[in-house]
Amino acid sequence: LCCECGQFHLVLDNHLYNFQDEVDDELICHICLQPLLQPMDTPCGHTYCFKCLENFMQEYSFCPMDRKKLSFQQCHKSSLLVRNLLDKLVVLCPFKAECQQTMQRCELEAHLQNRCPGFRKYKSELQRKKNPISKGKEDLSAKGETNTPKDPEVPSGGSALVAESSGAAVVSLGTAEPGLVNPAFEETEEGENLPQRTSLVAETTTIEIHREDPEEELGMRIVGGKDTPLGNIVVQEVLRDSVIAADGRIAPGDHILEVNGVNISSVTHCQAVSFLRHPGPVLHLMVLQEKGFSNKTAQQDSTSTNREVIHVTLIKRDRSEPLGIKLIRKTDEAGIFILDLLEGGLAAKNGKLSRNDRVLSINGQDLRQGTPEAAAQIIQSTESRVNFVILRQPGVQLPDPAEDGSTSNSSSSSSSSSNGGSPVHHRRRLDQNHYRRKSNYQKGYASHEKTVAIKKEPKESLGITIGGGRDNKNKLPIYVTSVQPIGCLFRDGRIKRGDVLLSINGIDLTHLNYYEAVSALKSNAASHSVTLKALEILSLNSTEPSLDIREQGFSWSPLWITWLGLPSYLHFCQDIVLSKGNLESWGFSIVGGFEEIKGNQPFFIKTIVPGTPAFRDRKLKCGDEIVAVNGVPAIGMSNSELIPMLKEQRNKVTLTVVSWPGSLV
Repeated sequence: LCCECGQFHLVLDNHLYNFQDEVDDELICHICLQPLLQPMDTPCGHTYCFKCLENFMQEYSFCPMDRKKLSFQQCHKSSLLVRNLLDKLVVLCPFKAECQQTMQRCELEAHLQNRCPGFRKYKSELQRKKNPISKGKEDLSAKGETNTPKDPEVPSGGSALVAESSGAAVVSLGTAEPGLVNPAFEETEEGENLPQRTSLVAETTTIEIHREDPEEELGMRIVGGKDTPLGNIVVQEVLRDSVIAADGRIAPGDHILEVNGVNISSVTHCQAVSFLRHPGPVLHLMVLQEKGFSNKTAQQDSTSTNREVIHVTLIKRDRSEPLGIKLIRKTDEAGIFILDLLEGGLAAKNGKLSRNDRVLSINGQDLRQGTPEAAAQIIQSTESRVNFVILRQPGVQLPDPAEDGSTSNSSSSSSSSSNGGSPVHHRRRLDQNHYRRKSNYQKGYASHEKTVAIKKEPKESLGITIGGGRDNKNKLPIYVTSVQPIGCLFRDGRIKRGDVLLSINGIDLTHLNYYEAVSALKSNAASHSVTLKALEILSLNSTEPSLDIREQGFSWSPLWITWLGLPSYLHFCQDIVLSKGNLESWGFSIVGGFEEIKGNQPFFIKTIVPGTPAFRDRKLKCGDEIVAVNGVPAIGMSNSELIPMLKEQRNKVTLTVVSWPGSLV
């Protein structure tokens, strides 16, 4: 809970307020559709919230309104007059059950800290919750033990593991386990020339995560669960500047086996989310981590016995401040190494980084197989805190940089990269019907279309905030993130948080990007009547834990499993092209497909092996659904049909996938 505005939101997100009256459109940010916070003016005469504009400029280089070329450095604070007008807007106390006070926006923080009975009550209840946390943990553990089978005991430390709960992660690559294919391994005629890599090696590790605020989110997205073909709970993404990113030990693709001693390898997706969102100052996680092929692991173990993993945080005064680090690649070893620290630079003054340190990750982004350019891009896009996880081996000198000309100085700009959508987006729009299929995988969730027609005053707002859009990295449909207590839709009550918006007054919203959808909603909200078509995602399982209360402490977004219930015409298919050498392997495993008992199930990516083409490409993620291979639809296929198709591709394969964002914990 934010102590400044009294509402739940991410630390890096804007404050939220309940305004007493309709706010003049001139004082509204056209990115978030809320009254301006820390207003910033552009040279072309438009005004946006500081954080909205900052986030937008990380992906685009133009003004959201007129699309004129723009950089964040050209923008400046709005005048004192505008800021004062905004601060004087009248807001309601968010604790309306205990406090009906109204005040100017600039006075709310002082009211909460000194006068609000509701905020005092909240703080005292929070304090009571913190004390009996061990009892809550025991209750959860007891519940987990009665509902889930106990896994075989596994050795601690770095031993190789083949566990029942994580078969796909560690199964011998030569086996043909039902429901599993690992194209990371191919048995070919040239097999005698391949390195001896007969099985994947994974390690179980117990990781202790500390949180100063017991309610703070961990900052990772998860997929899977026993109610999906994935089975296990798998980390899909680690968010930048999060608790997990700062710790640096958990990476995408890791399987979470236990939370605070509770086995979650055989629980549903919603149950796993509930366990991982349980508040507490210390969180104990047992994770299973891929280490690659056995022969490589043996080599690494022999060279890393004296190495030390070190966490270093550098704090920039602003985004443009250089760290003063020169990064380099080696020809004989994967990864990025520090070549030099520039004298007088931020890193040199900090004194904790050294020449020849190997960079394992920056802000939670795995760089074990990365490039200096990728590292520079992460550093430059970071506003303040840059969290390094580095591997240090005493006494080893870095080779002459002349052997690899690929160096990168994080103080200079990295190589430019396109932020556009899928390169085959245009073609996919033309022949997308080829992949339209009956969405028969709706286990636990179903969608219901509804039409909402309301009468309203022309100046009255709809009172909703939205997320998604086809410019989003996951190409999501437009969905409702909140229904504000002011506005006609709150009064009507039929549009709910999580609803997918299909159209407004006959205008199709399903193919629009975020800013086009905002514009369409605003222009149509000015009329006397509004007709919205929406899709409501309904849970079919009444025994699942309700996450609505827990989600108040998180930046709200739909659960990963709810996206699986969407009809296929709302799926955005994108092509991912992987290339490899004759002696390389693709490096991913899949689960799902047609089975006699379960019928048609989607094919999901379950494992991505470090050091392989799928890992280096970085576009494929755990939890992605494979829709087609080289243009051939996968729906209705069994494993025995799809496996040969994948293994037949010698040097290049095109995977058509649908990627849904994992559930945030």
